Amino acid sequence: MSSAIVIILCLGAVAACIKPLGLHMARVFSGHVWLERPLGWLERLIYRVCGVNPEQDMSWRGYAAGILLLGLAGFLFLFAIFSGQACLPLNPQKFAGLAPGLAFNAAVSFLTNTNWQSYSGEANLSYLSQMAGCAVQNFLSAATGMAVAVALFRSLSRKQTQAVGNPYADVVRGVLYILLPMAFVFAIFLASQGVVDTLDGYVKYTPVEVSGVGCRASDKKDDSGTCHPSPDTLIALGPVASQVAIKMLGSNGGGFFNANAAHPFENPTPLSNLLQIISILLLPAAFAYTFGVMAGDRRQGWMLVAAMAIIFIPLMMVGVVGEQRANPRFDAHVFDNSAGNMEGKETRFGAGSSALWAAATAATSNGSVNSMHDSFMPLSGMVPLLLIQFGEVIYGGLGSGAYGMLMFVLLTVFIGGLMVGRTPEYLGKKIGAYEIKMASLVILVPASLVLAGTAVAVMTEAGRAGLFNPGAQGFSEILYGFSSAANNNGSAFAGLSANTPFYNIALGLCMFIGRYWVIVPVLAIAGSLAGKNTVPVSAGTMPTHTPLFTFLLIGTVIIIGVLTFVPALALGPIAEHMHLVGAP
Repeated sequence: MSSAIVIILCLGAVAACIKPLGLHMARVFSGHVWLERPLGWLERLIYRVCGVNPEQDMSWRGYAAGILLLGLAGFLFLFAIFSGQACLPLNPQKFAGLAPGLAFNAAVSFLTNTNWQSYSGEANLSYLSQMAGCAVQNFLSAATGMAVAVALFRSLSRKQTQAVGNPYADVVRGVLYILLPMAFVFAIFLASQGVVDTLDGYVKYTPVEVSGVGCRASDKKDDSGTCHPSPDTLIALGPVASQVAIKMLGSNGGGFFNANAAHPFENPTPLSNLLQIISILLLPAAFAYTFGVMAGDRRQGWMLVAAMAIIFIPLMMVGVVGEQRANPRFDAHVFDNSAGNMEGKETRFGAGSSALWAAATAATSNGSVNSMHDSFMPLSGMVPLLLIQFGEVIYGGLGSGAYGMLMFVLLTVFIGGLMVGRTPEYLGKKIGAYEIKMASLVILVPASLVLAGTAVAVMTEAGRAGLFNPGAQGFSEILYGFSSAANNNGSAFAGLSANTPFYNIALGLCMFIGRYWVIVPVLAIAGSLAGKNTVPVSAGTMPTHTPLFTFLLIGTVIIIGVLTFVPALALGPIAEHMHLVGAP
């Protein structure tokens, strides 16, 4: 299947689903859902067991406290299960518990919807850790992002109230009526394509004989150089399809296997590859339309969708075109390089489809990979890096992308108000200094973490010790790692040994701060807006659904992102590109 067909099918399917899926999610969080008949009993049972009154509206402080308590409980549970898995059931391979530093990093990673993995899943985590730890938190972390976004959406339609909703009810409804049904159907499809899903232990097999070049330490080699593999080689299995489904739909990205979606047991066919790319973009794109429905002006939702697409599509095409071209250092007379830059890619997907996946996974805070980003050409490798550094707002994580983009909307409204000499307004709410300060924190905190973390890693021996590549490529690997952690993406350039005390702690802190020190200001803005009255539209009101405002918003996102990170990009992928094309 050609790259052009894959791109058209992918974007067309996402575009067709935005309105119906966005409407469904808006109805779920407004309390009107057709799935309540088969699943309502389970929702009520959860409330009863947890002692939650779903009708109790909370202030933004109460809402934030509920989200933080859920996060704390999730972290403690994950840390305990990762550390103590050796003593727990469903561990047929008898894996030991993770070391404290790695357990901390992994627990924070899945808690914050980042899913950064400094370990090999099939070699370190038991089935219980994968299912009760990773997969369960994939649902909860995605639902948490949706809940925070929904609280902000409600605040724009409410007047003179302190209430923004109930965090527990929003999380439960997001899981039961959106994520769980979709993941169930998607998991069945993945299983039909060959994605494994079993609780049986790993399977022993004897590989075919290979040449001496491919011999491992455990193999025997005869006098002719033929390698005789040992018969105890294992094929890793496990409950994969059920975890892959929610990892894709929930903007999670953490793979059951170390190779993630490049592994044939996670992503076996071109069809499964196409559907997984669609699933990456589907819910984040539709959630922007959900905002328009809940805010009472669907044009605002379409404006966000358009702004995201206008930034995403050109950058995605830069990556696709860049990877479909051959590496200029390779001599075409020596071998056929017409397939493009195939280093680090699966032949069943190809260069173009791999670049499309890289753009989608970086734009949506998904973080899964079906190729090695470290092997991309410098400028096409800069595409996912730049999409992450924009703040994960194109399309961003599930929920987090929508509220992140709304922070840029508030800044754009403020800038536009200054330009025309009027008090900034958005959907009838006056935007004051408090909202702008909080929005600035949401944008600046992750950027500060990225730049400060990269600087410390580059300047310290502990940070440089994790590098396998020198020069600009090594700098890009560190920059990508901290960009991915602070913006809760989770993908990696690779080439960076991150399972060290320095990176486990540093990246873990970046993931935690990048998630929760952003959520609190967002909810503070929600509380402030909910308490305000609406003002009527006048002749001087700046419309915020027009093409003019859309391009003003796009300019704000790009200018802030470029001004913040272009010096660092110049030291990394840009410098590497100049060296690549300028070298003799």
